Amino acid sequence: MTNERRVLVHPDKEALTASVAARFLTKTIDIVDDQGAANIALTGGTMGIAVLEAVNASPARDTIDWSKVHFWWGDERFVPRDSPDRNERQAREALLDHIAVPPENVHPFPSSDETPDIDEAARLYAAELEAFAHEGWPVPKFDITFLGVGPDGHIASLFPDRPGIREEKASVIAERDSPKPPPQRLSLTRPVINSSDRIWLVLSGTDKASALGLALAGASYTEVPVAGAKGRKRTVFFVDKDAAVDVPENLIAPSY
Repeated sequence: MTNERRVLVHPDKEALTASVAARFLTKTIDIVDDQGAANIALTGGTMGIAVLEAVNASPARDTIDWSKVHFWWGDERFVPRDSPDRNERQAREALLDHIAVPPENVHPFPSSDETPDIDEAARLYAAELEAFAHEGWPVPKFDITFLGVGPDGHIASLFPDRPGIREEKASVIAERDSPKPPPQRLSLTRPVINSSDRIWLVLSGTDKASALGLALAGASYTEVPVAGAKGRKRTVFFVDKDAAVDVPENLIAPSY
């Protein structure tokens, strides 16, 4: 395992989303060909959804056998199922409702109207992960995990200096007092995220530059959670020029 960390810089947000979408399609085809199936963990946020929209718009979209792809989420807002705030709803509108993925291959977090107790919702998602676990693991083998990054450096719903980012045993946590609304959220934990073969972080804008620079400079992951995101094979930061202003030149990859 190479456990590489790379930063790929793109001229603007449009080029960034198009590049990530193209790489996702190519890599997913390779994974399905090699393994027979793929597990993908999605993220919400502006850039996460923009990437899914770009995948949907690609002429290569239907070259993937979507029946062999399972979709999961890194985190979710604990709101009703039909809320526009749900990452699931946004992902369905951007991509999932437009491709031939079987309903049983889509694994959303429980919603607050279906499972009002957030602790029970966390337990149910942990059980869903375990039901599809890789041999000897408590969770599936995620082939690609997408992550966004907040200006404070948070990933999924793991926030700086909060108990969630320190959790080492559970696969799913319930966040009751998120510093970013809505306050109640569900999230995979850092060990689960880091069990992924590949972590792809997609960042755009000057407000993300400080968090990215701190992460690459070796900041504590409890203070800057993105610093603790490390895939088993590869960790790639896909960024635009605005987000890359504090990245050391030696970490910027000319190609990938």
